[in-house]
Amino acid sequence: MSIPLARIPSIDFLRGFVAVGRRMSITLAAQDLFLTQSAISRQIKALEGELGAPLFNRGTRKVEPTAAGILLAACL
Repeated sequence: MSIPLARIPSIDFLRGFVAVGRRMSITLAAQDLFLTQSAISRQIKALEGELGAPLFNRGTRKVEPTAAGILLAACL
């Protein structure tokens, strides 16, 4: 079964997701990718919009993956 290319999320959004998931921090992910915190946050928000589900629960100075985030990470 193939997925139409138009439905595959942007590689930049996925790269931001992986970096945040690996470091469990938007700040550290931004440093790893040489981007701003705001850019990473916008990438995650855009990916959540494309997929229609929140991927992280954002707290003060930490993020935790949601069930959808864990499922997406398992697929990558």
